[in-house]
Amino acid sequence: MKIVRVQDIIGTEREVSDKQWTSRRLLLKKDGMGFSFHETIIKAGSEHTFWYKHHLEAVYCVAGNGRIKDLATGEVHEITDGTLYALDKHDQHTLYGGTEDMRLICAFNPPVTGREVHDEDGAYLPDTSED
Repeated sequence: MKIVRVQDIIGTEREVSDKQWTSRRLLLKKDGMGFSFHETIIKAGSEHTFWYKHHLEAVYCVAGNGRIKDLATGEVHEITDGTLYALDKHDQHTLYGGTEDMRLICAFNPPVTGREVHDEDGAYLPDTSED
């Protein structure tokens, strides 16, 4: 059994951030669960384009608000507390922070290692390591 408290992640190598977002990686590939699990804070008014070509992601909003735009269809969906979106087709998308910070709970499959950085398309490269 694993017990992870977000307050124990803050300020460690499992917390990654820039001016517009913070990601706290509660479970990573090395934890052996078959997925990774994150708490992500998207700053109000920010804009992010992502395209997880090598990962599927499910995201559940537990606080705040924003919008997501599907770049293939142009559809825009409001995100509020209680909204889940699943990028089940490796959907290229733009995420917009709303009037207050969004707190998102995210699961990635395959799991991330925690060492990834977004490439020019907003994707993480596939991890081919054994650990």
